Amino acid sequence: MPFAIQSALDVWRFPIALTVSLALAAFIYLRGWFRIHSTQPRLIPSWRAGSFLCGLALIWLALGSPLALFDEQLLTVHMIQHLLLMTFAPALLLLGSPVLALLNGLPRDFVQRFLGPLFKWSPVHNLGRTLVRPAVSWFAAAAALVVWHIPAVFTLALRSEPWHVVEHATFFLAGFLFWWPVIQPTAPARPQWSMILYLFLATIPCDILSAFLVFGDRIAYPAYLATPRPFQISVVADQQFAGALMWTCITLFYLVPATILTLNFLSTGDVHRHDGAHGHTESALHTIETR
Repeated sequence: MPFAIQSALDVWRFPIALTVSLALAAFIYLRGWFRIHSTQPRLIPSWRAGSFLCGLALIWLALGSPLALFDEQLLTVHMIQHLLLMTFAPALLLLGSPVLALLNGLPRDFVQRFLGPLFKWSPVHNLGRTLVRPAVSWFAAAAALVVWHIPAVFTLALRSEPWHVVEHATFFLAGFLFWWPVIQPTAPARPQWSMILYLFLATIPCDILSAFLVFGDRIAYPAYLATPRPFQISVVADQQFAGALMWTCITLFYLVPATILTLNFLSTGDVHRHDGAHGHTESALHTIETR
């Protein structure tokens, strides 16, 4: 086993708090999914449940696995964390129809007495509708990507554990907002062609940042010059590989939903998207209240 990997495993400690939190989320989701599946097996297919669990697993991989020990030494590992938290995990979680399953998995009294009034409270309702508007979601994702990759801000997160946590939380929340209009749109239904344009425009900030990392003639983040270099990878090579990884993953991952939406739009001619598995929060709450 390479010395760098062995050293990381020697200092790695199993993340109990993170694991328990994710396991609790999985338990609540599966509890709700089994309740729904027993009466309406087609509402949330099994593959959606698997998608949600995979999303939780990717969060653990990014934050709790030995991989996280290398993010302060390799920009490539830091980039893998960002891709997992902002791109892959949120998309997989949303594909699992989380609102409906989680609300059904929570205790009925808790949903009716606390969450129901909270979601129906006008300020919360209006805030939610605003946050999932495509323009807001797109800007949130682009801003998170650009701001946290400014060298001074990036270095701050690299050297400060609290800011590192804020950085990861920002990426995840921004990714969740970004994918919401694409995977789980809210009423009124939006034209599919707008989501195709939405995904295309989202690649532009990523392309610019990736090109800067791959083709730039200087070290973008000098903090990595002072850290140990595992696997004998130079700082320049590490930066170029991180940029290329981001460029490739974003392009391919965004291409998949864009292709599906394009084919569906061309084959049906229907400009509106509707998926019964992605009911609104209000509908889910109503279902629980009458359960």
